[in-house]
Amino acid sequence: MNDRKQHVIKMAHQLFINKGFQATSIQDILEYSGISKGTFYNYFSSKNELLKALFKSIYKKMEKDRNELLIGQDPSDIEILIKQFELQLNTNKKNKLFTLFEEVLISSDVELKQYFKEGQLRMLRWTYQRFLEIFGEDKKPYLLDCAIMFLGILHQNMKYYAMGHDHTSIEQVVRYTVNRIEKIVYEVAVSNEQLNEPELLDKWLPDQLKSNSSFHKNLNEVVVALKKNVSEHKDQPKYLELLDFVQDEVVHPKPPRRFLIESALISLNEDPSIFNQQLLSQLEQLVTSQLQKQGNK
Repeated sequence: MNDRKQHVIKMAHQLFINKGFQATSIQDILEYSGISKGTFYNYFSSKNELLKALFKSIYKKMEKDRNELLIGQDPSDIEILIKQFELQLNTNKKNKLFTLFEEVLISSDVELKQYFKEGQLRMLRWTYQRFLEIFGEDKKPYLLDCAIMFLGILHQNMKYYAMGHDHTSIEQVVRYTVNRIEKIVYEVAVSNEQLNEPELLDKWLPDQLKSNSSFHKNLNEVVVALKKNVSEHKDQPKYLELLDFVQDEVVHPKPPRRFLIESALISLNEDPSIFNQQLLSQLEQLVTSQLQKQGNK
């Protein structure tokens, strides 16, 4: 994303916080960011699209940081899950997203409501997948129910804890909620109670998300594993940036820049002693397969 477009998003974000999304007009954004109407529409087709770009920008970085918490760590370690949710909630708080969420949810804008619904389902799917890594396949039938309960409990705990305390400890709220759900997982497994089968996720998610979910999961696992290879390398920032670039190019909903992807893969292959060659081969196969699919559309 170019600097000028990012500047417009940043200025609009401030207006949305100060005035509210609905009360902020495109003219307000033009004046506050110092751009012309033509420039605005060159970047965004509507104010809704700008809001979506704002959330994508914030959550893209959050998801990257969230995934990096797993580098060199055991994915079944529940402490990592606590840190991941603490990171996410701190991101929401820092960017004052809760107010924007609530404004959209009570609005009559069907398009934005659908966008947020899909975002909530993606969050649910991620939580379910992390629960699967933590609690194991034998608990799988109960983990969608537990993911739903966890997100609901966490939301309500955050809401009322903030009302009753001058200084909100997000870590304390997350840890308390994780401790509760950990007990619930084992209780429902023992009682063999199930409300929603995990297969429902495939029905709830839009087709385009469902069809790519396996690819995204496999790609992320390979990238995280490759990042472990350079965790102590002197050129770690360079290789992390290359891996992030390749991952972003093939999953972002825009035409991938194939030449740049190929150049990045060549750079990753320069020194065979740095990366596990089997993992690097898996990355290349995943990327090549995805590019072929996109080229056939």
